[in-house]
Amino acid sequence: MSSLEGVVIADFSRVLAAPYATMMLGDLGAEVVKVEQPGRGDETRTWGPPHYEDEATYFLSVNRNKTSVQIDLSSEAGRQEARELIARADVVVENFKPGTMKKFGLDYESLGRDDLVYCSISGFGSGKGADLPGYDLLVQAVGGLMSVTGPGPYEPVKTGVALVDVLTGLHACVGILAALRHREATGLGQLVELDLLTVLLSSMVNQSAGFTLAGSVPKPMGNRHPSIAPYEVFPTDDQPIVLAVGNDRQFRRLCSVLDVPELATDSRFVTNSDRVENVDELFELLSVRLRARPAQHWFETLTPLGVPCGPVNDVAHAFALAESLDLDPTATIGDMTLVANPIRLSRTPVTYRLRPPKLEQ
Repeated sequence: MSSLEGVVIADFSRVLAAPYATMMLGDLGAEVVKVEQPGRGDETRTWGPPHYEDEATYFLSVNRNKTSVQIDLSSEAGRQEARELIARADVVVENFKPGTMKKFGLDYESLGRDDLVYCSISGFGSGKGADLPGYDLLVQAVGGLMSVTGPGPYEPVKTGVALVDVLTGLHACVGILAALRHREATGLGQLVELDLLTVLLSSMVNQSAGFTLAGSVPKPMGNRHPSIAPYEVFPTDDQPIVLAVGNDRQFRRLCSVLDVPELATDSRFVTNSDRVENVDELFELLSVRLRARPAQHWFETLTPLGVPCGPVNDVAHAFALAESLDLDPTATIGDMTLVANPIRLSRTPVTYRLRPPKLEQ
């Protein structure tokens, strides 16, 4: 038996944040019925390259364990079909522009079901920000993430994936599961609302708290950490390596291996606070030593001593590392290899039952 066996989700979502959430719930055993626009489907079906055969890998990445139904919500017949689907559902998930589902008579209030869990995801909420477009890149910009990412203040950089969408999808899962637990106890559903902007502000954790608690407005530091050193990317003889030294003991061990034990007692570097204050000098001194050997040498030498480090892998090498650690990073459905769900449950493990649906299915 799966964790969410018997839970039915009417999935009116598209693109990434909400489809990621419904896929995670599908992996946990829920029945997910994806509602798509006739003849077109989810926008990400056309977002390629890359492709797997004739299908966009973007769409395939967040739509397994779902069936698909084409419904024209602009017609009364389509809206009636949608209401029939919702009537047998436990959960509705949607991420249309705020007000769209209300226009169709399919919003939480219009449906009037006390036992329904209804999750709405928007870019900037359903109030004053309702008309703002909820694109991940835009939220990274206006939400502050790009202001702390990149080499300097005039070179803001987005993350390499739509991270805000993914984080919002995960928060949506938490909200939906909490609402289902409450319904189990009381018989009552509820409206679950998320917006990309406040999810991002919450997910910036220490950077956000530095502002709310101390009035500190963080700036971009490249690959450095505002509160820890050495904690950044360093050059080696062949490729970049990351050092993530989190305490004084680790720093002393690092200095010993690099044959510069005197740095551990240097007044500029004795404590973490000292090292953060003098991070530029520390970087130069450590870089000279690290350039002497390849990254793999340092990884194999420092890791057994408890000094966190590792080469900067590409995605292929990252999957290879996970496989070498027996972490099973992929899952197979038929002849399709997808990224595995990272949640491991001892009694009700995730399952991979359905490949991402083709539009005609």
